[in-house]
Amino acid sequence: MYKRRWPLIAASIVAGSAIVLLAMGRPPICPCGRIALWGPVGPTQSQMLADWYSFSHIVHGLLFFALLWLVARRWPVGIRFLVALLVECAWEIVENTPMTIDRYRAATASLGYTGDSVLNSMSDILMMAVGFLAARRLPVWTAVLLAVGCELLPLAVIRDNLTLNVWMLLAPSPAIVAWQAGA
Repeated sequence: MYKRRWPLIAASIVAGSAIVLLAMGRPPICPCGRIALWGPVGPTQSQMLADWYSFSHIVHGLLFFALLWLVARRWPVGIRFLVALLVECAWEIVENTPMTIDRYRAATASLGYTGDSVLNSMSDILMMAVGFLAARRLPVWTAVLLAVGCELLPLAVIRDNLTLNVWMLLAPSPAIVAWQAGA
């Protein structure tokens, strides 16, 4: 009976997040007025449907599945998914506060970061869901390889990934900023 409600609850959580982001003044789409599948590095990154940081949200899903499997494996997978969804939606809201945006600008290589469009935030949430659901179906070794690949590809292309992002937010390193800037 409850299983039928989980998709409705999930949709409500995501819709609520979009409403909060809009109420915070986040633009629904890129302020440039365009909607594109991919936001390349530059001013439209984090404004389009997906970008290089979409990979880190897939990793979020993989990690949330693993963590919730470790601490709450007796819970139905639908409940674990809703918990992961709540955490991801909360992060998208916190990530787009002036305090976090300013922190990204001050402590990371994301000097011109202005926050995400609501479209990009919704896509990030979807990417987390993809990672979570993939982890549910994939053998552990495949999920681990997917996570490693999702970290290495953006690292090779844009010199950034989830690991460096967290590191730089918590303990900024001038050497890493210089390396990311190509110096």
